[in-house]
Amino acid sequence: MQANTTNRMLRDVRRGSPDTRVRRRVSFRLLAILALILLKPSAQRCAAQDAAQDAADPAAAVQGLLAEAIEAGQMAGAVVMVSRRHEVLFSTAVGDAQSLPHRRPMRLDTVFDLASLTKPIATATSIACLVDAGKVDFDRPVADYWPAFAAEGKAGITIADLLLHRGGLIADNALSDYNNGDAATWNRIAALKPVAPRGARFIYSDVGFLVLGKVVAEVSGQSLDQYASEHIFAPLQMTETGFLPTAACRSRAAATEQRNGEWLVGTVHDPRAARLGGVAGHAGLFSTATDLIRFGEALLQDDGKLFKAATRDVLLQPRQVPRGQRAYGWDIRSPYSSNRPSSFSEHAFGHGGFTGTVLWIDPDQQTVFVFLSNRLHPDGTGSVNRLAAQIADTLLPSAKRGRGSFKKPPVLKTPTSDRCSGRSGRFVGLRR
Repeated sequence: MQANTTNRMLRDVRRGSPDTRVRRRVSFRLLAILALILLKPSAQRCAAQDAAQDAADPAAAVQGLLAEAIEAGQMAGAVVMVSRRHEVLFSTAVGDAQSLPHRRPMRLDTVFDLASLTKPIATATSIACLVDAGKVDFDRPVADYWPAFAAEGKAGITIADLLLHRGGLIADNALSDYNNGDAATWNRIAALKPVAPRGARFIYSDVGFLVLGKVVAEVSGQSLDQYASEHIFAPLQMTETGFLPTAACRSRAAATEQRNGEWLVGTVHDPRAARLGGVAGHAGLFSTATDLIRFGEALLQDDGKLFKAATRDVLLQPRQVPRGQRAYGWDIRSPYSSNRPSSFSEHAFGHGGFTGTVLWIDPDQQTVFVFLSNRLHPDGTGSVNRLAAQIADTLLPSAKRGRGSFKKPPVLKTPTSDRCSGRSGRFVGLRR
């Protein structure tokens, strides 16, 4: 009995008595709490240092964001470019222009399928040029310029209604409407019935901009691509912009998806624009980041290269629509504004494209932001709108401080053999 008692006492000494174990646990907890108290400021300092480093080097922060998006499969690659007061402050090209079947690196001069950026850049700007020339009135009915459009109760829908997506037209008509040639296609579009009363709803409509492209052709006597080339791209020296890219342009174009087993490289992705021969009012335009900077800066100037300042101001004036604000052809704040930089002013205007393209222009801050990606390559599942806004917001504070906040942007030198000089392909699509 005494031996057992002695053994228990020895075990208690080795383990510690119950009171001793309690005190030991309390001591460990106190030490852990003390360690957290001491380490928390250090962790906070590290986070603050990381944030300060990102603020001090926004270019590195942007490269990190882009690398993460590529790693996550949101895009194969991208080109980002920012200008302020007509000076390019930042530019970068990351990832691949094409990853399948063979890898081709992204370049600053990569040519992109702009998708719906066609709407403001080619179509709405062409309409504004015709308004400036006294040939079109924003407030006149579309049927004044294309009489067939008056069918099925559409006689009162105006040019402005279509530019603001409030005309009541369907978002997209059936692909089968495009199967039997241009004449049959336009007859079917003219015969479409509105799906809402004029002005009652905001319905983002490709059909509306197809019709506006038709108006450009009817009034000018030229196809949309010819008119835009002559009145927009040539005056602004946008030599890398147009519909139906040349072979040289296609050789450095970003890939999108496959169609009929063939990768789309320099060929329009939008199926309706494709069935109209590559030229349409809602999609089909191709361009580079440098040319889009030129275009954005032109809208910030009053030099009259495109149209009078008064016409420009009417074009870009924010207007209330159901569910938000739009300008003629442009987004201001609407359900489609997830790519809008939060640091841009209330007067900023912009647009996105289905292929992963974004352009925002801020007249108050004299800033143009271009984000071009191939988010559809290779599997059509990428998403980049919020990424584009995040990158712009990362760059803008430093852009306000001027060039000193960035390293000198790389010099863009496109080999002569790769330049988009001349044109290829017949003019098709929006013919009279």
